[in-house]
Amino acid sequence: MSMITKQIAVEISAKAEQVAAAIQLLDEGATVPFIARYRKEVTGGLDDTQLRTLENRLTYLRELEDRRQVILKTIAEQGKLTTELERDILSADNKTRLEDLYLPYKAKRRTKGQIAIEAGLLPLADALLADPELSPEQEASRYLNADAGLADTKAVLDGAKYILMERFAEDAALLAKLRRHLGQYAVLKSTLVPGKEQEGVKFRDYFAHSENFKSVPSHRALAMFRGRNEGILNLQLQPDADEATAHASCEQMIASHFDLRQQGRAADDFLRTVVQWTWKVKLHLHLENDLLGELRDLAEDEAIKVFARNLKDLLMAAPAGLRPTLALDPGLRTGVKVVAVDETGKVLDTTTVFPHAPQNHWDKSVRTLAAYCKQYKVELIAIGNGTASRETDKLAAEVIKLLPEQAITKIMVSEAGASVYSASELAALEFPNLDVSLRGAVSIGRRLQDPLAELVKIEPKAIGVGQYQHDVNQSLLTKSLDAVVEDCVNAVGVDLNTASVPLLARVAGLNKTLAQNIVVYRDTNGRFGQRKDLLNVARLGPKAFEQAAGFLRIGQGSNPLDASAVHPEAYPLVEKILAKFGKPVAELIGNSSFLRGLNPAEFVDERYGLPTVEDVIRELDKPGRDPRPEFKTAQFKDGVETMADLKPGMLLEGVVTNVTNFGAFVDIGVHQDGLVHISSLTDKFVSDPHQVVKAGDIVKVKVLEVELDRKRIALTMRMDEQPQAKAATGKDSGSRQAAPKAAKAPKAIDNPNAAMGNAFAAAFAKLKK
Repeated sequence: MSMITKQIAVEISAKAEQVAAAIQLLDEGATVPFIARYRKEVTGGLDDTQLRTLENRLTYLRELEDRRQVILKTIAEQGKLTTELERDILSADNKTRLEDLYLPYKAKRRTKGQIAIEAGLLPLADALLADPELSPEQEASRYLNADAGLADTKAVLDGAKYILMERFAEDAALLAKLRRHLGQYAVLKSTLVPGKEQEGVKFRDYFAHSENFKSVPSHRALAMFRGRNEGILNLQLQPDADEATAHASCEQMIASHFDLRQQGRAADDFLRTVVQWTWKVKLHLHLENDLLGELRDLAEDEAIKVFARNLKDLLMAAPAGLRPTLALDPGLRTGVKVVAVDETGKVLDTTTVFPHAPQNHWDKSVRTLAAYCKQYKVELIAIGNGTASRETDKLAAEVIKLLPEQAITKIMVSEAGASVYSASELAALEFPNLDVSLRGAVSIGRRLQDPLAELVKIEPKAIGVGQYQHDVNQSLLTKSLDAVVEDCVNAVGVDLNTASVPLLARVAGLNKTLAQNIVVYRDTNGRFGQRKDLLNVARLGPKAFEQAAGFLRIGQGSNPLDASAVHPEAYPLVEKILAKFGKPVAELIGNSSFLRGLNPAEFVDERYGLPTVEDVIRELDKPGRDPRPEFKTAQFKDGVETMADLKPGMLLEGVVTNVTNFGAFVDIGVHQDGLVHISSLTDKFVSDPHQVVKAGDIVKVKVLEVELDRKRIALTMRMDEQPQAKAATGKDSGSRQAAPKAAKAPKAIDNPNAAMGNAFAAAFAKLKK
């Protein structure tokens, strides 16, 4: 087994043999959803989470190994590869350590140290380092050379100093010690750029902020990095909590590493200067940049994970189902865009009504919508949650009262990404004759019917469930979110005869070209009758069929198994079961009492292992089961339509729209999401808000505080928690008045941009107690 295989096995808590098998499948072109579902015998049952981690780490470690070999070859060509150095390079387990080891041998621009070496000063530098009893001035006098720019002893000693500074700064063992020290004891300080007070008001909690570097949470780190990028904040890494001695501690580490002591010897002062300059000129800024870069990488990784979790929850939200829907995209001056779609999402009719100011055609709008509901037998009214949504919600309520016999349900739907979709090339191809504003309404209606099928048409970053998504590494973000979409689509399955190109393109083994070819084949030849017809699609070969077939469903086809998640390669197993009991497949599917009485071990052979047999029997019991939850909807409180309507202590129902590391954002129907801080999610300690709530959950909350000027709402899910009173000064009683000392627990509020105010400060203080 390779070292990469063994390392990944440890990291994902698996056996090396399992990892090796998964790597081979990935290298052969298999997808994670396919491996996780249909190759359990091969991998020993690795799940999709383990496989995603394996896939990411495999890429990193292979890049690390490629870099390692380049470095070994380069140093060997220089004739400087010792046995000890080779051992250190081979054992380096991350890119930072590897580059530290390579630093002395790396090609670089001509430095002052190299110029000094060319001038013949290397023996002087070596001598003074080896024997501090030597007199620097006396030794330097031997190297005077006006032609080489060494006209006096000061110039000579400066050259020797530069040689030693570069040597010290390129010592990998020293760099590792300093990194560990800074990682453990450093303090991250954030200060205001003079004159930026008004421009950077949203960063005001970081104008004079400091906290232990090792404990900076990802959202605060990203907030400070954003402030720096916008020219509002300066960030500095102080080596430890005591500002007066912070730099001296690192200088002492350098001196100790090279066994340099102050003993009153002739060269001690010279060497002390070398150490001081090494830290201040060579290492401090270099290590500060490295560590801040590592902090940013870790913060970005965490932000991407949070985004991915929220996206998964949103995509896997309960569908309202295949029901005729009237979609309303609210607006004031521009009117409410209206689209009627049938149970398959097909657009039946469109119009625009103007119930709100300035037109105020309320009664006419009610009559128009009622007529649409009657004509198209509407069961659901989907209302976008943007501008004028609560006013439009009232309009829908009046329509429903007029038609009690239809039992219509109205639901507020997130508009996030609808405008992006409506202006996209995809929307233009799908609805070439439909106005852009009406395309957005179609998206709102369809995402109520089936969130997954509609949201895959929108770039994940535009769906609005991330934090700092524009600040993080965009390629890593895209890769992570694409993996989430792929996993969700394949977990649910796709109807081969109705799925759109974007949805088909997310099926394991398929891409945009193959998805387009499937739709062209379907339009030309009619609906697919069986899965094996896929092999007639242009450019869709056996490998793509193997990967995709199990995730594609054909309802009412010639083979009932095609409507299930049973892979065609396992059809002979089903036939084996049928032959043993003499039953047709129609009697087997859904026959729970019979299927649960089977002994899976009886059907295990050299081709089908026990996991596959158990999966097939489970699927036959509930073929094509949807893993998504039952559909529910929140009821927003009447009369609470804007932030001005909110009062502390008010009890409301809302929908979780976004979950971060510091809490959850909840839509309570006032056009501005409120924040339930992590300390207010439950009366028990919570380290991860995702343990309590997820995007799409319907929750009951209490209003703690409303800041109209900053458009901030503090909520709690702890019904015993009471709103906090404002201090007489008008300032938040729990706000920080000065930056705390880094050695103490920081009082920073866990908020993405700044402190929410006294309610959060009090809640956070309670949590810490």
